[in-house]
Amino acid sequence: MSVIETIKAQINDNTILLYMKGEPAQPQCGFSAQAIQALQACGHPFGFVNILENPDIRQALPEYAKWPTFPQLWVKGELIGGCDIIVELFQEGQLQTILDEAMA
Repeated sequence: MSVIETIKAQINDNTILLYMKGEPAQPQCGFSAQAIQALQACGHPFGFVNILENPDIRQALPEYAKWPTFPQLWVKGELIGGCDIIVELFQEGQLQTILDEAMA
């Protein structure tokens, strides 16, 4: 399976997926930590991929997603955005709505 096929499978297999540095219990950067806090506050289960342990994905995903930075939040196969967008959506209450609808 190619790296792009792996990425597509991960995105398709997880309703909510966060590509991040580290793991939810131990984020390895402040941006990933902020994204995790917002997601956990919404109360839905989510998948994650630690890009630090997956250098091929770390290299290929920005080009595939047309998004240069991490973390990256994907919901139902659609890129929502990175840390700033995740936090903004959370503060406005929109992240909860997006995730509730995705899990319904």
